[in-house]
Parts: sequence; structure tokens; C-alpha cells
Amino acid sequence: MNPWDDVISAEEQRAYGAAGFGRPSGLGIRPALLIIDVQYRTVGTVRAPFWDAIKEFPTSCGEVGWQAVDAMMPLVQLFRERGWPVLYPHVAPKVATEGGRLAEKVPAIMGISAKGYEFVTEVAPKPGDVLIPKKHPSAFFGTALCSHLIDLAVDTVIVTGCTTSGCVRGTVVDAFSLNFKVAVPYDCVYDRGITSHKVNLFDIAQKYADVMPATELITRLKATQPTA
Repeated sequence: MNPWDDVISAEEQRAYGAAGFGRPSGLGIRPALLIIDVQYRTVGTVRAPFWDAIKEFPTSCGEVGWQAVDAMMPLVQLFRERGWPVLYPHVAPKVATEGGRLAEKVPAIMGISAKGYEFVTEVAPKPGDVLIPKKHPSAFFGTALCSHLIDLAVDTVIVTGCTTSGCVRGTVVDAFSLNFKVAVPYDCVYDRGITSHKVNLFDIAQKYADVMPATELITRLKATQPTA
């Protein structure tokens, strides 16, 4: 069962398969982990259902965010053990002249208290990790992310975080367009809308990335020879 099977009909999936979409790309030998916008503003400071979570931060996705954090933790641990790069694209507090269209379209994102911008402790950055402040959905647009990945000799980008339909998708498309191999552990990404989450996972899997559960991805990554 794929996470989108109850949303995308078997006939639609058959049509994509007949056209040749959804073939696996595989992993390279030098992966990097992107943890996108996993801040308290997207999950809340405590585990709570969506309608309770947004009372604290209107941009919170609630319990689904915390479930994704749980699934990320073993993946982060593996990257730490292997010495592979971990990067944190994130929305930073608004600078007066740098709001951009994101601040206009979703002003709540830029008006969060300082606590909301803190990284979730369970998967927070450590010394040596790369922080990538961004103002747009794609972690590549207007940032030094690609330069960092080249410098780190990365050939595979593992994308986690939120939201599936926004920053995750935008980043996946750009990584694919830049000829990185891309993988998305579907239980490590989250969105405030389950239908949008599932439809975008399907689209990502068909066109841009290998999509699988975190446990399967970890097994595949463990088969990769460690490189520092």
C-alpha cells in the first residue's frame, strides 16, 4: 500500500505507469539530509491535534508533524553516525526589507514569536550542520544550498520536513532539476491537509524522487559505503 492509494484511483495510477512514470532513480554514494522548517511553529511545543495546536501557532500542522519528527529521528541518527551532511533550510524571522511574496501570501508565517522559530529539539542542528535561511518554498531559491551541496560532494538529497505540498515539493523539484538523486521518506514529511499531502507525494513519486517509508530508506542507506 502506498500512502496515496486511497486518494489516487487505480485507473489514474495505471495511466501514469503506462506512460512510464514512477521509475526508481536509486541512491548515490554521498547523501545529504535536508530537514526543512522543522520548527515549533510547524508542530507546536506540545503534541496536540491540529485545531488545538493552531491556538499556539496558526501555522502548526499539529500531531502529524510530531509523528514525522518521530520517524525522522532514526534517520538523523544514521546521518550523524556516518558523518554525512545534515542541512536545515528554514524560515527565519522577518527582516523589514526581506518579507517577499511569502510574507504577503501567508503573513502568519512571518509573525510568529521567537519560540516558534526554534528548531524542534529532537532533530535540532548540532555543531557542523549547515543552516539555510530562506524566504521562498524551494530551499534552493535565493540561497547557498546548491553551493554547499557541491562543496560537500553530495550526489543524493534526502528531503524531510514540511509542508509536503509547499517547501518539500518545491525543494524536491529543484533538486531533481539540478540533477541530484532525490529520495523522500514519506513518513518524515507532513502537511496540514492530508489530501494535499497524499496527492503531492504521488506526484513527487511519479516525476521527481524515490518515495518510501523511512525504515526502507534507512536500510538502503546502510548498504551505502560510509564516506566522511
